[in-house]
Amino acid sequence: MRKTWDIHGGIHPAENKQQSLTGSLQAVPLPKTLVLPLSQHIGGPATPVVSIGDKVLKGQLIAAAKGFVSAPVHASSSGVISAIEERAVPHVSGMQAPCIVIETDGDDHWIEHSGTADYRKKTASELAAIIRDKGITGLGGAGFPTAVKLQPQQTIDTLLINATECEPYITADDQLMRQRSADILVGIDILAHILGDPERVLIGIEDNKPEAQEALANALANKPVTEHAPPIEVVEFPTKYPSGGEKQLIQILTGEEVPSGKLPADLGIVCQNIGTTHAIYRAVCHGEPLVSRVTTVTGKACSKPGNFEVLIGTPVAHLLEQAGFDEALCPQLIMGGPMMGFALPSTAVPIVKATNCLLATTAQESPAPPPAQACIRCGHCAEVCPANLLPQQLYWHAQSKNYERLEAHHLGDCIECGACSYVCPSSIPLVQYYRAAKGEIRLINEEKQQSDRARIRFERHQARIEQEEKDKAAKREARKLAAEAAKAKREADPKTGATDTTSVNTEKSTADLDIVQAAMARVAANKASPQDQRKRFERAIETTAARLAKAEKDLEALTKDDSAELNKEQLAQLDQHRASVEQARLRHQEAKNKLAALDAEQSSEQKTQPESPTDNAGEPTLDRAATAIARAQKNAAQLALMTPEQKLQKQRDSLEKRLSKAQTRLAQAESEGNEQLEAFAKAVSTLNEKIKATDRELATLTQATQPANKPAQQSEETR
Repeated sequence: MRKTWDIHGGIHPAENKQQSLTGSLQAVPLPKTLVLPLSQHIGGPATPVVSIGDKVLKGQLIAAAKGFVSAPVHASSSGVISAIEERAVPHVSGMQAPCIVIETDGDDHWIEHSGTADYRKKTASELAAIIRDKGITGLGGAGFPTAVKLQPQQTIDTLLINATECEPYITADDQLMRQRSADILVGIDILAHILGDPERVLIGIEDNKPEAQEALANALANKPVTEHAPPIEVVEFPTKYPSGGEKQLIQILTGEEVPSGKLPADLGIVCQNIGTTHAIYRAVCHGEPLVSRVTTVTGKACSKPGNFEVLIGTPVAHLLEQAGFDEALCPQLIMGGPMMGFALPSTAVPIVKATNCLLATTAQESPAPPPAQACIRCGHCAEVCPANLLPQQLYWHAQSKNYERLEAHHLGDCIECGACSYVCPSSIPLVQYYRAAKGEIRLINEEKQQSDRARIRFERHQARIEQEEKDKAAKREARKLAAEAAKAKREADPKTGATDTTSVNTEKSTADLDIVQAAMARVAANKASPQDQRKRFERAIETTAARLAKAEKDLEALTKDDSAELNKEQLAQLDQHRASVEQARLRHQEAKNKLAALDAEQSSEQKTQPESPTDNAGEPTLDRAATAIARAQKNAAQLALMTPEQKLQKQRDSLEKRLSKAQTRLAQAESEGNEQLEAFAKAVSTLNEKIKATDRELATLTQATQPANKPAQQSEETR
């Protein structure tokens, strides 16, 4: 017999497993509705690939995996997609999550599918791809995508199959081993082939499952010998909770401990659940995705407890009905076992891939715990902790929200088995504190990651801005040097310089004229003609007149019988109609005023510009926009003929006018206490700075032209 090791701590609660082992696996009738959550696993939720109204077949892909750590979702039966919406899902918080709802058609018709009998001819990556595409996840409770575990970076020398099922009441794996042990062994052989045929394959099983152990032994005796396949050994060890934890089972079967923060693969070990192994067999050898699982329904509130093969997405109420559930006897329905399960908010939630048990106990069977009292520091929690932690310290730090100390005490290594709460004489719900603290730490880490990403983006943005500023400064310096070189060239050769200046001014003037002409063309293209404006106003008058007539008619109907007494609702309705009439009258008058204004404007233009040129239609070709453009054209031509000093002086005069207006607004704002006082003051300061800069440029130009004018002044003085 193979040697086994003991784990630290552990407890021996009442097993209560015989209630659900009275018969064989039972089939569940097809429900009318299936609710399939998009997230039934650890990792990213799946993405829907179907729409409402689509017809689907059993086994058809309805949601694709999103990312590496994710798993797809398949239709559990044939039917029609009736909704894609948020619904209540099995979760300790009672939250809602996105789900795909299927109205079944009663046919339970499969898609075309086929498996691979000779799976050893396929590569490990091909088999892992099949397992990923079929949506296989861990069925022991954690729900981790199986394909991810089967692609370790390290060499694997030990494959462990977890057949422990240590939690009280649950017998799903026990029943599966009794009836389908041969299929399980094929699934184990597939896993061994994917992992490169490890040196040893161990099936760990507690000594309270003699029938399952015997079934596995018989299946091993009848299993054909496969070339290169490693031998499979069934290892029995004493019953103790929670020996079914992954790290605890590794220690029991191998004597090795997985260090904190490490994975079993770092020790060359991969561990898989019995139910997962059977699902892998169905996926590879029969081509069936994970659409059903074995679930235990037990407790004295059920008259017919047992193990049921149920479709994923089946409402809990439908499954409980098959077990003879009496809601009046059950104060609290638990999904999972009594140690690690959680209360369900209602029976409308669906069965998911990780649902291994529904526990419906009576008040006498599972009495409510007494109120929590103060910790007496007895140390029992530390004695039974299988992870060798200090639950008392974790409890105090969780109460004070000291997350740094929680991480220092390895809160992440807690498997939430509930052994500490089970033995606590003060009835403190320790596991609830640990779960809450883990959730808060997870949120804090996510926020920190988001903050770090935002900081990195900001720093990169600032670096880009600084680089752009440097590039702009370099370009300005280059232009300045080029201007100085051109100026020196003009001073050295006055004739060439004059010619260049004239050429530059001519080119600039031509460019300005081109811009003005383009603007005139855009205005002419976008401006509506007087005839179009008149037609638009006339249509508006007709429309508003019709609305006014209708509103007056409605008002007249309400006020027809003056002798009638009106209630509050009728009076309010009457006031509303009167307001509608007044609004329609105002709009009608506004439309008439606009038409009159257009007529007056055209008449005024004909009187003031009788001799303006006209086109073939007899309409003036120069309107206000054209006049403004002509004025702009004239100003541009004048600006092109100015010297640099004149241009700067004109710019300075314009700034002086703007400064005077800004100072007036600032003084008014100060007297009124306006909220925009700071903005007005900033505008005055900016204009002052611009005037000073213009003065400096003028002084620089004046100094540059003084040497050229000085000889002329001297000659006049001499004369």
